[in-house]
Formats: sequence, structure tokens, C-alpha cells
Amino acid sequence: MARRRFFVDEVREERASLRGGDAHHLTRVLRVETGQLYELSDNRNAYLAEVESVAKELVILRVVERLASPEPLLHITLLASLIRFERFEMLLEKATELGVERVIPILADRSEKGLDRAAEKRIARWQRIVREASEQARRTRLPEICEPLRLQQAAIPDAALRLVLDEDPAAKPILLALPQPRRPSDEVALLLGPEGGWTDRERAAVSEKWRPVSLGRSILRAETAAIAALAILNAAWQAEA
Repeated sequence: MARRRFFVDEVREERASLRGGDAHHLTRVLRVETGQLYELSDNRNAYLAEVESVAKELVILRVVERLASPEPLLHITLLASLIRFERFEMLLEKATELGVERVIPILADRSEKGLDRAAEKRIARWQRIVREASEQARRTRLPEICEPLRLQQAAIPDAALRLVLDEDPAAKPILLALPQPRRPSDEVALLLGPEGGWTDRERAAVSEKWRPVSLGRSILRAETAAIAALAILNAAWQAEA
């Protein structure tokens, strides 16, 4: 059975501490005892660690060994237009599980009014969501959550492949748009539109720098489309490994 993984602020002199919610979960839910083994990450490396001492709101762990932290086969930046927060947060969770390294929330012309102001207050919550998802997925590094930006303000990632999900029937199926051969550590940027689709102005803005791709004839919710596309990308690069 896989051991639970926790993120810590730092590992110093072969020791790390868990406080707050993580310590509460260990002491109250998991009934942790000294000597038990858990995995830790300091957002750079992963470790196997033994519980050294337990207090009500503080758990001290001692590193036993460093664990392998293989480099990802694919580095993905997701530029996701803001949608209703309960669905956007589900997207963040699943995108984290699927290995996204950076998420840039995009304020599209058809994003629901008021999401821009509310989004700025949600960054801390979103960081907690991706932290919990990273622990569940046993990631070594947390994805970066950027401040929301207008599409015109967002810097175009310097990626080998820039894909924009498009409901246009003329868009090429995503699998046919992927390069051959695919190399380990390729960088891909994926742009996701809002619930109402791109406006003509936005479509013109992305047409020169982004390759439109399709997920088929079905009209998918924005979060479903992103999850499907990320799964396809991961599977394609895994097949080349």
C-alpha cells in the first residue's frame, strides 16, 4: 500500500515538521505514532521519513532516505479561462493530478462577470487545492498558480507546442496535431476557452501563435475538455517513453 505523502516547507538537518491541518490530520484522523513512515516533499526532492515525535499541533519527522524523483515526461502549462469556481476548482484538482506544472487563469471576454475580482481572492484557496491534489498524486513539485490575466496580457509560453482547444469542426483532432517523434521533457502549452467559446476578437488574437485542436464532435464542458486533453497528452508521451 502506498504511503501518504505530505509537503513540508523545508528539510533541515534531516528533519522536517508538519503543523496546522497536516498535523491535525495525522494526530486526530490517522492516529499517528512514533516510528511510522511517511513520504515528504520539500518541493524539490522526495523523502521517506520516520515520525520522531508527536504533539497536538506538531509532528516532527526524521529523514530515512531520499526517494527517486524522476523528471516528468512532459512539462505542461495550462491557460484556463475562468469558469464558475466550483468547476474551475475541480479542474485545478484534476489538472494537478495529471501533472500540469503551471496554471494561468485567463479572463476571457465571455467569462462570467465578477469572476475577475473574485478570482484574486481565491489564489490562496486554489493553492491549498493543488497542494492536497499533489499529495494525493504523490507529486514531488507543486504546480504554480498564477494571477488571473486577460488573454491579451498573458505571455505566450515558450513551448515547443501551443494548442488551443477549439469546437470548430475544421480543427485538427488533437492526436494528429502532436509532433513525431515526441521527446522526453517536451514543453506544451494548452489554452482553454470559456463556457461560451471564444469571441471573434479573441480567436483572431490566438490564430497566429496557437494551433487549434479538436476533441471530436461532442460539445464538452470546459473542464471536461481540459481533463480529456491533458489525459491524451500524458498518454501520448508515455507511449514514447
